[in-house]
Amino acid sequence: MKCIDVEGLVKSFNGVRALDGLSFGVECSDSAALLGPNGAGKTTTMRIIAGLLKPDSGIVRVCGFNTIKEPRLTKACLGYLPEDAAPFMNLTVRENLEYVGLVRGLSNVKDAVEWVSQALGLDGLMNAQPASLSRGNRQRVALAMAIIHRPKVLLLDEPLNYLDIPTQENVIELLLSMRRNGTTMLISTHIMTVAERLANRVIMINRGRLIWEGSISELMNLVKPGERIEEAVARMLK
Repeated sequence: MKCIDVEGLVKSFNGVRALDGLSFGVECSDSAALLGPNGAGKTTTMRIIAGLLKPDSGIVRVCGFNTIKEPRLTKACLGYLPEDAAPFMNLTVRENLEYVGLVRGLSNVKDAVEWVSQALGLDGLMNAQPASLSRGNRQRVALAMAIIHRPKVLLLDEPLNYLDIPTQENVIELLLSMRRNGTTMLISTHIMTVAERLANRVIMINRGRLIWEGSISELMNLVKPGERIEEAVARMLK
C-alpha cells in the first residue's frame, strides 16, 4: 500500500507552471528522498501533500485519504517540517510543544513532550523563547513539533538545515529509528549523503516533472566509472 500517492499534479503560479503532471508514490513504512535543483518543484510538492496548497489538477492521497476531500483525516496522519520552519516566537519551547500536543489530541501531552525533548536534546531549552535561540536550536524545536505525535507519514523539507555535525547525527539516528518503527518519510534534500542515509528510494524531479524514480542501489548502478554519485544525479537532472 502507498502511504503517499501523488497522481498527475499540476500547479502554476502567475502563469508559470511549477508542477507539470507529477506522479509518484511512497510505500508505507518506506522512506524516499525527493531530489531536484532549485526551482524543480520540491517545496511546492511538499506543501500540496501537506494540504497547505491546492493543486490546479491532480490527486494526492495520504494514508489512503484524499487531501482535498478528507483534509482532517489526511492531516491527522501527517507530520510536516517545512524549509525554514519556525516555532511560535511568543511561546516558550515547552509551551510550543504542549500546544502542538493538545492540537494533535494526544492523550498524554506531558509524556509526549518529555519523549521528544529527550530525543532531540531540548531539556535545557524548555523555558527559553525561540526568539532567543540560535537558528539551529530553533530547527530542533520545529522538528520536535513535527514529530511529537509520532506521525504515520512524515514530510521533511531540508531537515538538517542549520544543524551542527553532532546534532545532524543525532537527528539522523532519530529519524532512522522512526523509520524502523513504521513511519513513512518523504525527505526533500539537496545533499546526496543525507538521501543515502535516510532513504531507501530516490525520486528525481525537474521543472515539475518526474525525471527518475528507483532504489538507492539502482541509482548507484547508474554511476559511471570515475563519477561521483552527486555528479551522476546532476547529469540525470539536466
